[in-house]
Amino acid sequence: MRIRFHFIIFTACIATGVCAQQNLRHSAAGSNSHTVTLTNPVIPGYFADPSLVQYEGKFYVYATCDPWGGDSLACWVSDDFQKWTLHFLNYPTKEQCTSPSSNDNKVWAPSVVQKGDYFYMYVSVGSEVWCGKASHPLGPWKNMLGDKPLIAYDKTKYYHVIDAEAFIDDDGRAYLYWGSGWEWINGHCYAAELGDDMSSFKTNPVEVTPKNYFEGPFMIKHGGKYFLTYSDGKTIDSTYKVRYAVGESPFGPFTEAPNSPILQTTPELQVYGPGHHSFFRFRGKNYILYHRHSLPFKEGTAMRQICINEFEFDHTKGLIKNIAPNNTQKFPRVTNH
Repeated sequence: MRIRFHFIIFTACIATGVCAQQNLRHSAAGSNSHTVTLTNPVIPGYFADPSLVQYEGKFYVYATCDPWGGDSLACWVSDDFQKWTLHFLNYPTKEQCTSPSSNDNKVWAPSVVQKGDYFYMYVSVGSEVWCGKASHPLGPWKNMLGDKPLIAYDKTKYYHVIDAEAFIDDDGRAYLYWGSGWEWINGHCYAAELGDDMSSFKTNPVEVTPKNYFEGPFMIKHGGKYFLTYSDGKTIDSTYKVRYAVGESPFGPFTEAPNSPILQTTPELQVYGPGHHSFFRFRGKNYILYHRHSLPFKEGTAMRQICINEFEFDHTKGLIKNIAPNNTQKFPRVTNH
């Protein structure tokens, strides 16, 4: 029954254009046979808020289905970052992740990390954060807290309970960052250390909101410092962008960097509203995965597409260098035997 259900969804997506024909063009980068050239958007169709896991020679990209989420998550799988296969997961679904306090918002903004032999997912459903666990990136996934969210809806509406992102430090300790605002203003970011079970908090949540924060936190560590990256502006227009702030500990305090924002609308490249990103490293290079508006650009819409670009650190200044959202990106050639 589950296989039939997923096939029906996949067929429907094709019929409505969500899973549009791939428009990637791949070629060798000059005479360098060790790389290929990817063309953005790197994944076909309309998806947002990407999270990436590498496991056993494959890339797994988890993403929100646009517009404004669906009843389940999309997971795209590739072994070379060129040819992608779409999967829909058994968890989370809107039906499974609904509590007495949740609202009508659908399945948004996954974060998936591996710790030990298991994979852990933190996902926004109904303006609450839910958590799942699996022994394989494709599942089957299990709701770790049964019918309860890890973080419930904030009835005071001081902040919006979405966009949870897990970070595992060098010492193996795990942290969760989350939070946004309402009506595109007053974003708030919270952080807490996760318990050993990855479904409870070892410390009380504290607010760590840096300047110009709205949503989509993603933590990276470099040179002993903590880089809290995030988005601000409106995801439905060209103001959406990626900023970052730097701190000495996972809880900050965080000071916005002098060259923030580092990724933003670039009309000459026809790139509008890039943001809600994740970072990953592959074969000695650093990459940012993010969504941007589909073309032709139309304000007020949420038909976003997933793109990739390389990024670098300025080791002298201790900063992340500004990122050019180029429409092509060199990527290591992966040879499968």
